[in-house]
Amino acid sequence: MPIEIVQGDIARQPDLDAVVNAANARLMMGGGVAGAIHRAAGPKLEQVCRPLAPIEPGEAVITEGFDLPNRFVIHALGPRFGIDEPSDGLLAAAYRNAITRCREHSVGSVGFPALSAGAFGFPLESAARIAVETVAAHAPEDLRVRFVLFDPESRDVFSSQLERIRNS
Repeated sequence: MPIEIVQGDIARQPDLDAVVNAANARLMMGGGVAGAIHRAAGPKLEQVCRPLAPIEPGEAVITEGFDLPNRFVIHALGPRFGIDEPSDGLLAAAYRNAITRCREHSVGSVGFPALSAGAFGFPLESAARIAVETVAAHAPEDLRVRFVLFDPESRDVFSSQLERIRNS
């Protein structure tokens, strides 16, 4: 299963079937990734999310992509670090459940952000390790995975985690 890591805007990945939203429990527009995805998808996204909410940390639900260039949005709720416990297990569950939604809907390619590493306070190194290890262990061989990171530091940390896994 190919895994790539890029710096960019997750709402602008036209070659992917689905993108993962770093969702809040209410599945509403927020800051960061959730804001970017909701703005790009348009108001219909919020309308279809309303009856699906709330979701719990570690859960993931799927909707249409609407005005995004992607067919689907997978809304995954990562844990708030130090609040939702066990944080490591809940973060891994969010990635696993997003992968499950990919399988259920025949998604061939998906873009992930750094779940929980922004406003939810998860330390970047740990978040990257859990993300890369979980995806490498659970994504099917035919799923193309791209981590789309907002800044150079995140891209570099995720890249070093992927290198570590590939060399172990």
